[in-house]
Amino acid sequence: MMAEAFTAGVRPGGLTDDTQIRMLLCYLIKVTGPVKRDTMQGALLQEQLVNYFEFADALVEVEKQKLVTIDTEGRYTITQKGSTVADTLAYDLPRTVRESAIHAVMQIRSWSHRAASNRATVQERDGKYSVVCTIGDMGSDVFRMELAMPDKLTAEMIKNNFIAHGSTIYPKLMDTLTQPGSEDDRPPAALQ
Repeated sequence: MMAEAFTAGVRPGGLTDDTQIRMLLCYLIKVTGPVKRDTMQGALLQEQLVNYFEFADALVEVEKQKLVTIDTEGRYTITQKGSTVADTLAYDLPRTVRESAIHAVMQIRSWSHRAASNRATVQERDGKYSVVCTIGDMGSDVFRMELAMPDKLTAEMIKNNFIAHGSTIYPKLMDTLTQPGSEDDRPPAALQ
């Protein structure tokens, strides 16, 4: 008889069986490659596929069963035994659960990668807010921009959007600034 997991925080269609949660972890680690606990936890909880406590227990259990290993950087990797479990049993899990889990992990990884190069911080001075946006490349900033914002909520929205889209904003801005302008765009000769 299988033990039932806690269901708090789990959406309908999510996993409430301990064995299924362990199978999902094996599948997720196998498909996504070396993955950190925070990434898996964030993905599965964000999608409400599992309960936090059951996730934590299942991760300890798959380690104990030697289905996964953890490296010095805190990344989980599938073992041969875990790969067999993933190949054999993971397809017993609902397809929507498998796909949601993989998609969520990829989103978190993508966000983390963008956040490493597209950085933004909200600053508050005397009740006025600004967002400082920077893009780093090869150890130094290649782009820096500060935007004044009317309030903290707008500043937070701009910060998050810059982290998500800064890599597409920067080339567009550079194209606009480096294209030769028309006669109407140039300053009068006396100002040149």
